[in-house]
Amino acid sequence: MALTRDYKQTITERVQRDPDFAKSLLDEAASLFLNGEPEVARLILRDLVNATVGFERLSQETEKPSKSLHRMLSPSGNPSMDNLAAIFNAVRNSLGVQLEVHTVQAA
Repeated sequence: MALTRDYKQTITERVQRDPDFAKSLLDEAASLFLNGEPEVARLILRDLVNATVGFERLSQETEKPSKSLHRMLSPSGNPSMDNLAAIFNAVRNSLGVQLEVHTVQAA
């Protein structure tokens, strides 16, 4: 008998039972986008969408086809800033959190 679990199922269950974990994932996705690592950020955001709003509801909220949203959040996706903002907004609303950006001057 295998002792492994499906990664997506594990993330979904943890997001649903641990709001702080979900908020941390959203914060990490935003930080990664802002710091030039969009590939990883899209994957984290995709996991969050699956664990929270789901792609069908996201499609309704953003007025974008579900298939297009899946492509946008794929490893090779290239969402526009407007689409990305709409996705973040839907996940943020689902989690009931606000995002704040703080800048740090490089030394």
